[in-house]
Amino acid sequence: MPCHNQQLINSNNDHAVKQVRFSSNGNSVMSDTDSQSSSKTFENGHNSDGDSLLMPQLKLLPLNDQIRELQTIIRDKTTSRGDFVFCADRLIRLVVEEGLNQLPYSECTVTTPTGHKYDGVKFEKGNCGVSIMRSGEAMEQGLRDCCRSIRIGKILIQSDEETQRAKVYYAKFPPDISRRKVLLMYPILSSGNTVIEAVRVLIEHGLHPGHIILLSLFSTPHAAKSIIREFPDITILTTEVHPVAPTHFGQRYFGTD
Repeated sequence: MPCHNQQLINSNNDHAVKQVRFSSNGNSVMSDTDSQSSSKTFENGHNSDGDSLLMPQLKLLPLNDQIRELQTIIRDKTTSRGDFVFCADRLIRLVVEEGLNQLPYSECTVTTPTGHKYDGVKFEKGNCGVSIMRSGEAMEQGLRDCCRSIRIGKILIQSDEETQRAKVYYAKFPPDISRRKVLLMYPILSSGNTVIEAVRVLIEHGLHPGHIILLSLFSTPHAAKSIIREFPDITILTTEVHPVAPTHFGQRYFGTD
């Protein structure tokens, strides 16, 4: 099945296809039409009924051959664990880097060793990461590689054996998380239930959903729709929207398969 890193632009006669890019205001240009069942055939960001699956809150890394190769290796059942972890870490780093681009910056001027003034930018204070255990912990090192001193909270959510509903077992955040911008880390969005429960916990701690950027590697259309329908102000950043998510990710990455 093709991936979803493209969008269709309607014209009077034909459909012009182009790759998804961030617009000048940071939003991708997609409609908010509800998708149907994820078992249908998907092409170019639309399902078989022609409905757009992507929304302005959902941002995709611009697809290139490097990203497509990493996606392929991660999905390949013959990939060794060493290669899997190596490629997963590379893809995580790309997502983290783009996630940092979504955070607020402020202008600043510095003096170079030769005495010249240079006008640049710097991060505004008040950012942190939160990983949804356990698979979300795979993304922590990628964030620390980019932001050495960033604080990282954790949430443990598991499905209840009887009801199959997501249940929070543990949550630990920086005490002032309600005033921070949060990079919420969870690599695979399959149903969206775990993330929805995690966001609810963050809201209970005083955080506004508009201050949450969800970093993910792969998402199903159903998961993305469910999360955004529940929290319209959230931002989701991922590399691919596809009806089949590599749900083996956590087991392969941590060697528990």
